Amino acid sequence: MTSAAVPAPLTPARRWLLLVTVSAGVLLITLDNTILYTALPTLTAELGADASESLWIINAYPLVMCGLLLGAGTLGDRYGHRRLFLTGLVVFGVASLVAAFAPVVSVLIAARALLAVGAACMMPATLALIRIGFDDVRERNVAIGVWGSISLVGAALGPIIGGLLLEAFWWGSVFLINVPVVLAALILTPWVAPRGRTDRSTRWDALSSVYAMATLTGAVFAIKQATGPAPSWPVLAVSVTVAVAGGWAFTHRQHRLAAPVLDFGVFRNRAFSAGVLAAACSMFVIGGVQLVTTQRFQLVEGFTPLQSGLLVAAVAVGSMPAALAGGASLHRLGLRTLVSGGFAVATVGMVVTALGATTSIPWLVTGLVLTGAGLGATMSVASTAIIGNVPSRQAGMASSVEEVSYEFGNLLAVALLGSLATLLYTVTVRLPAGAPEGAADSMSGAAALAGDDPDLLAAAGAAYDTAFVTVLVIVTAVVAVAAVATGWLLRHYGPGTPASAYEAN
Repeated sequence: MTSAAVPAPLTPARRWLLLVTVSAGVLLITLDNTILYTALPTLTAELGADASESLWIINAYPLVMCGLLLGAGTLGDRYGHRRLFLTGLVVFGVASLVAAFAPVVSVLIAARALLAVGAACMMPATLALIRIGFDDVRERNVAIGVWGSISLVGAALGPIIGGLLLEAFWWGSVFLINVPVVLAALILTPWVAPRGRTDRSTRWDALSSVYAMATLTGAVFAIKQATGPAPSWPVLAVSVTVAVAGGWAFTHRQHRLAAPVLDFGVFRNRAFSAGVLAAACSMFVIGGVQLVTTQRFQLVEGFTPLQSGLLVAAVAVGSMPAALAGGASLHRLGLRTLVSGGFAVATVGMVVTALGATTSIPWLVTGLVLTGAGLGATMSVASTAIIGNVPSRQAGMASSVEEVSYEFGNLLAVALLGSLATLLYTVTVRLPAGAPEGAADSMSGAAALAGDDPDLLAAAGAAYDTAFVTVLVIVTAVVAVAAVATGWLLRHYGPGTPASAYEAN
């Protein structure tokens, strides 16, 4: 049964303070996606993690979050998005403390998984609270634009903050920084967040989450095996089977449920589908480019974590103003201009980035700024395309779908591009005679074993540069395809066309 209480409209001050509060939560969630990129070499060395464990330290977070997000959105509809946001904050804060003081790799991976549980509770609630708190369409578009820019900037600033913290503190500080933000948000949320309506008739279907997790886990294992230097074909076969079976079971169950955690019918709305594609592709680009760029400049060029973080901050420099402008100008430019046009600008940026990747830092930075500007425009309105094209009773589900898109894009970038970079390195490396065993397995291994051997470092660096540029070319192709695909989906959403099917609401 749906509660009859209708929340009173928020005052302007409370509306914008609500945006600040939920944006703080979004910032924490997106920072934790990328803050380890610069910390990973240090963390790996101090905990003695191998290449596979290092990737799982990163992957555990988006993987668990993707598996839980759809169910979390349903819980928000049932118990209230404010309550779910507060619960997520508490879990996130506790998990941050565990991760900061993790004594071994296994504890750190488990803590990252627990962080994902907290993030999965918070993330759908943030967008749903904006939908509830901002009843004016234009204000809501601006608020969602800010929300989208925080998502993008948080991901872009993660490597910088990680580098800054490692300059002064131990690796655990990249998790400990979450705690004061969590405490501040816990204090503000009960005051500024509306209660909203709750629908006790909705149910969290745990089995759907299990199927989703099985699908994603199988897919990640399959990608890692397929792109590994020595794939195990039995493991690959089992992984693919698990992914396919989990996907079929999830889809079949949604069609049977009276209240599915994912209503596939919403994808018939082209703007909704374009928004999902835009969110996933944007995070794929950001996650992939930041991961391989920070690793390349630390391992090949000898940059410090802070220096490599500042380098990829060029994405944030371009994205922030574009994201804010996109949300404010949506009613004039329309979805197609901002989403497809943004991807077109990002494609040009990626071409420039690839051209200057190993030869010119100014060209590289210019390309990253252009890429960030394009993606900023795209992501500023992707949220509007998704959340604005479902009825308000499905706000939690729509928010969850969007966050699955973001996290899946990031997860796929780390699993696919991170593994592919290592594979290309092992295939192309030509080490000098007498090179230590293990130097051919990964660039990080070669850097650790090289000592004062310049020939070994040069050979390993050349191989990794080949892998680096190849990955950037692949990302460029993905962005170009996204520009064409979203342009087709949004062909009826040009200037002057409403971006939301429910603007009257």
